Amino acid sequence: QVQLVESGGGLVQAGDSLRLSCVASGRTFSRHIMGWFRQAPGKEREFVASISWNGGYRYYADSVKGRFTISRDNAKNTVYLQMNSLKAEDTAIYYCAADPNRVGVGSNPDYWGQGTQVTVSS
Repeated sequence: QVQLVESGGGLVQAGDSLRLSCVASGRTFSRHIMGWFRQAPGKEREFVASISWNGGYRYYADSVKGRFTISRDNAKNTVYLQMNSLKAEDTAIYYCAADPNRVGVGSNPDYWGQGTQVTVSS
């Protein structure tokens, strides 16, 4: 079992930065692919970014490429999402997710956090 708790969301202005954190419980964190998804009001949940167990592979949605950076610290059981140059369209609830096999577009990871709200005012 892996339990995930996100933090770091908030209300910012367009162009600002935020860093989301996701702390995982359980001894198998380092064996899981980690990722972030988001869901805006009235829209379907969408993939944002993912990172392999050792950080060697990182994938991003086209909409955030070049602005967001995913990273992880296995010693701290934590995955981060650094979000720069935020836009109004980044407003959403951001969810941390974990899966031993796949985290990506169209995937349904085994474990999810409760979500953290990010609101970007224009």
